[in-house]
Amino acid sequence: MKTLKLNWGAGIAVLYMGFVAMIVLLVVMSMRQKIDLVTDEYYAEELLFQGKIDKIKRAKALSEPLKWELTDDAIVIRYPGNLAANTLSGSVRLYCASDNKKDRSFAVNAENHLQVIPLSSIPEGRFALQIDWKQGENLYWDEGVVVIKP
Repeated sequence: MKTLKLNWGAGIAVLYMGFVAMIVLLVVMSMRQKIDLVTDEYYAEELLFQGKIDKIKRAKALSEPLKWELTDDAIVIRYPGNLAANTLSGSVRLYCASDNKKDRSFAVNAENHLQVIPLSSIPEGRFALQIDWKQGENLYWDEGVVVIKP
């Protein structure tokens, strides 16, 4: 029976080939990694950021602020009662940072200053609740975090 002997040069070659294989594997894995951006128009939205800050200040200055709560079967949004409900417009966005396929968007529909969004239309996960609403010429912004459990 013959035994295989390796010299130190062969050992270095095996070590080098193992390192190259590991690097190739890491490159392939990183290329397959899914990366979701907050928005595709990142730079355009960055330019509009001061407008968002102004909306937040305007919303905090209201005598009766917007309120929202998570119940067992819905997200309930209460718009300020001192504003005319039929003049409210805008959007309610649920943004999921981990998977953009879970993102949902709803139009503001403030019947009697109340909007109910059923949880049956929202997949489970952690969402940023972003309410961008308008009353007349005044623009407002409110946001929070909602965790939808099964």
